[in-house]
Amino acid sequence: MTRQIHLNAFDMNCVAHQSPGLWRHPDDRSWDYNTLDYWVHLAQVLERGRFDGLFIADVLGTYDVYAGTDEAAIRQGAQIPVNDPLLLVSAMAHATEHLGFGITTGTGFEHPYPFARRLSTLDHLTRGRIGWNVVTGYLPSAARNLGDDGLLDHDQRYDHADEYLTVLYKLWEGSWEDDAVLRDRAAGIFADPAKVHHIGHHGEHFRVPGIHLSEPSPQRTPVIYQAGASPRGRRFAAQNAEAVFVAAPTKTILRELVGKIREELVAAGRGPYDAKIYTLVTVITASTPEAAREKAAEYQRYASDEGALVFMSGWMGIDLSHYDLAAPIGDVESNAIRSAVSAFAQASESGKPWSVGDLAEWGGIGGMGPVFIGSGDEIAQTFADWVDETDVDGFNIAYAVTPGSFEDIVDHVLPSLVRRGAYPSEYRPGTLRHKLFGNGDRLPGAHRGAGFRVGGPSSTIDDSVRASVLAGVTP
Repeated sequence: MTRQIHLNAFDMNCVAHQSPGLWRHPDDRSWDYNTLDYWVHLAQVLERGRFDGLFIADVLGTYDVYAGTDEAAIRQGAQIPVNDPLLLVSAMAHATEHLGFGITTGTGFEHPYPFARRLSTLDHLTRGRIGWNVVTGYLPSAARNLGDDGLLDHDQRYDHADEYLTVLYKLWEGSWEDDAVLRDRAAGIFADPAKVHHIGHHGEHFRVPGIHLSEPSPQRTPVIYQAGASPRGRRFAAQNAEAVFVAAPTKTILRELVGKIREELVAAGRGPYDAKIYTLVTVITASTPEAAREKAAEYQRYASDEGALVFMSGWMGIDLSHYDLAAPIGDVESNAIRSAVSAFAQASESGKPWSVGDLAEWGGIGGMGPVFIGSGDEIAQTFADWVDETDVDGFNIAYAVTPGSFEDIVDHVLPSLVRRGAYPSEYRPGTLRHKLFGNGDRLPGAHRGAGFRVGGPSSTIDDSVRASVLAGVTP
């Protein structure tokens, strides 16, 4: 059987997401980001193309590493201004039936207790189509504006995130039993208190003694997305993620990265394909190869070198304004996205080391991922080649212009993939988790979070905690 290729759309509630400068193109509508009409139309386009989901990125700070100020980011519209991603989902879900939604929020800047309720609410309202992209944060400006002196060290942020997810798993999986909600009109009982448990969490970072505020949603735990590709990030993903987003400039680098993630999954007691791995790409396509290349050349004229270096500086934690454009990237220690530094420090497929100027040119369209240019048939073949040669499951697709880049893929690429038997002709029914894996709505037994179900091996829920809380004693 031909391996099925998974597609995910990558966007952000802002203007210049991955391709700074392209907002100026007459076909681009990203400046319309603050209207529901834009987002509902995009969701309908993606559902027509049977995309797995729309992955909405987010930041809580500005990109101010470049030249030590956020002036260039503001000038370029580089992910600033940026609005909240969660508030978009209800409208898009109401206008679609199958499309999933992956929402980015950070573990460092919001307490897990109210956050658990917000995600459960969206899982109810979408009938189980919500996912959460777990990020630990990488912009120092976000930490400062929330009252901290700066970011924790890279690995410490993941240690903090481990406990954050422990609290969430206890709330989502272990607080309410499946049959707690009775809705018994005759007896006047909505829910059975004996089947609703206080979680009694008392850890290094969080104290959460009580119950989850929401009744069980279709998936309980949303599908967990994760984008960290450093060694510590891969270990975190292996324990928690069901979809992993990566970025690699070449097939060689991607193949190595995918292999390491598969190995980490096995080391965590899961199967090597228990998480879908998507790699970042941007696609420029048209009805013919010539038309696609003309379109790409036109787009490139709108790309911003300054905007690209603003992004690269923030992602890599390096002020690239201090570097000559011909300077090699080198082996740089970074407290931001270490995997980006590692990837671009390696030689390209041609053997030429990467320079700062190469980064600016590369990042002008599509950020850290490659740009695929060609007719629908050519792009379909490129997708198939990357999947075959790297073992990646699919592609996280950024846009050059929106929604046009996504409309072009639906119109030109997907028919060719369907003809090859490499892409579904219809959605699988059910929740996002079931659509992705075909194994039901809930976390599988081998997943870390499943151990926090009532009576599970990792569950620390103690009903004596409930009695203490009701008696006014904080555990």
